[in-house]
Amino acid sequence: MADLGNFALIIAFCLAIYAVVASVWGARTGREPLIRSGENAALVVAVSMLTVMVCLDVLLVRSDFHIEYVASYTNRDLPLFFKFAALWAGQAGSLLLWSSLIAVFTALVILQNRHKNRGLMPYVVAILSTTSLFFIVLNLFVTNPFDELVAHFADGSMAPWAAQDGKGLNPLLQHPAMVIHPPTLFVGYVGFVVPYAFAMAALITGELGNKWITLTRRWTIIPWFFLGTGILLGGNWAYQELGWGGYWAWDPVENASFMPWLTGTAFLHSVMIQEKRGMLKVWNMVLIILTFSLSILGTFLTRSGVVSSVHAFAASSIGGWFLGFLIVMVCFSLILLFLRLPQLKAQNEIESMVSREAGFLFNNLLLLGAAFSILWGTLFPILSEAVQGVKITVGPPFFNRINVPLGLALLLLTGVGPVLAWRKSSGKGLRRNLTLPIIVAAVTAAVVVFVVGVKHPYSLVSFALAAFVTTITVMEFARGTAARARNTGESWPVALLRLTLKNKRRYGGYIIHLGIVVLFIGLTGKAFTQEGQFELGPGESAQVGHYTIQMVRMEEHNAPNYRAIRAYLAISKDGEDLGYLGPERRVYQATQQPTTEVSIHSTLTEDLYTVFASPTTDGRKGIIQVWLNPLVNFVWGGGLLVCIGTLVAMLPDRARRRRMERMMAGEASRA
Repeated sequence: MADLGNFALIIAFCLAIYAVVASVWGARTGREPLIRSGENAALVVAVSMLTVMVCLDVLLVRSDFHIEYVASYTNRDLPLFFKFAALWAGQAGSLLLWSSLIAVFTALVILQNRHKNRGLMPYVVAILSTTSLFFIVLNLFVTNPFDELVAHFADGSMAPWAAQDGKGLNPLLQHPAMVIHPPTLFVGYVGFVVPYAFAMAALITGELGNKWITLTRRWTIIPWFFLGTGILLGGNWAYQELGWGGYWAWDPVENASFMPWLTGTAFLHSVMIQEKRGMLKVWNMVLIILTFSLSILGTFLTRSGVVSSVHAFAASSIGGWFLGFLIVMVCFSLILLFLRLPQLKAQNEIESMVSREAGFLFNNLLLLGAAFSILWGTLFPILSEAVQGVKITVGPPFFNRINVPLGLALLLLTGVGPVLAWRKSSGKGLRRNLTLPIIVAAVTAAVVVFVVGVKHPYSLVSFALAAFVTTITVMEFARGTAARARNTGESWPVALLRLTLKNKRRYGGYIIHLGIVVLFIGLTGKAFTQEGQFELGPGESAQVGHYTIQMVRMEEHNAPNYRAIRAYLAISKDGEDLGYLGPERRVYQATQQPTTEVSIHSTLTEDLYTVFASPTTDGRKGIIQVWLNPLVNFVWGGGLLVCIGTLVAMLPDRARRRRMERMMAGEASRA
């Protein structure tokens, strides 16, 4: 299997080079058969990379400890579930997943455009294949997943050997999310290469209208969706696995995934202005270049060892390769953009600061401000160590101080944006659309202060803005549904469903806005977290908020992969028994690494989160850590709503497709 995997890697390497050369040469000489042969080569690259993936997974499942990667990330007692997921647990395997995803995306783009967009496709294929080639080079020559273990003898000779058992998978990775979270996140990272490739092809060919944006709309939404979903899955994984009571710590690797999501969000909003008004053409090019660059930068930060993170790989020389690729890619992109600047002039200008164009622009600036602040905070320890020789740590207070107000401003624009008109909004229209939402926001603020007792200013503003945005969004749905029901005679539920399906992009966006509101409510709950740490013996109890936690007993038990001590805790709220929780302290056999397994009592409004830190030195008591986390489930519920809204927005729209086809035909005839 290892030989077959290496052979498939070599085939992919050779054909990726051919795909690049044939595509560019065919485009420059106008030879369509050569262009087609380059596309066919790229299709075979995808097949070859999938073969490599299958080969490595077979070796992992078989526990073939001749292979260094298998011995490093699995052991005989590791459940099959995690042996499969170990493919992306290490440096070489996760890069192989990168390579394979790029190759598959390239193949899908080729198949989608077999008989259309022939002017752009040679350069799209060349750019995608160049990116794929870079990752294949890393897998083949720098960090090969099929390298064998080698024994070194005293006389200097070497010979292959096999370990008796492997080191096993890091206990923190032995969680069901390990199978879902990394591939989801990688699809997000990798997917942005497709709109980037079309943007660069548009710059090369001079086809600088809306065509490349229209062609890549879904190719932009898909990675944005997967990246956001991956971030939420990662937060949920950290919440359930790391035992610290939280889900987001502004960790460098968390930040690395969040930054391209922010700029991708800005791009998705900004392209609407170019489609509608022919504006921000340069800005959109910059945004997609920045988004893909941040995806590569995030991979560099994760794999170079320059940042300290529970998510990062160990320090290695591979970071230099990524840095070099990033520099070349950015320089290539900016040179192309500079050469085409005269052809990217806007067709219109912003006529009023109270317009939808201005709202989108402010939205973009806030999103980029958040991305820049996160980038600065993430890189500052590296820069301070390089300049002063001392690594200055930047913690959550820095990120919160800047991004909380930026986030609240974005939440405000989420509500105001839909009621702004293109070109210029009238005062009468704004009063009609904003009066009720402002009243609802004011009433909500009063209730939060005088009834609930919330005094924290940011929390108060967040709840009020959530009410404001929700009211506007509900009004938008209600107006459209009422008009349709009146005109067609349909019932309100039917009219609402058909209205949404007829205007998927608009109303899918509104559902996303509602998801963002729910998400913000959940994030606001973090300000009211209560926590405590207690030493409890059998029969002893402690109080956190309205909850009473009583130690029933501590009990040891063993599994094939680990041994554990479990604390059985009886919980009650205001005297009402709620059952038992069972947090554990585990030690894994292969690594002898201790971990905690949390136990959570969850309701819609709060989580009681318990951790068994360790037994006391005499073994008679257990050290129990407890967090009471209000509204945390709103974070996961908001994320689910965002996913639903995104799926609605991505549903096929035949009428819109026909309009876009007519528009592109008009652009082609004018050209």
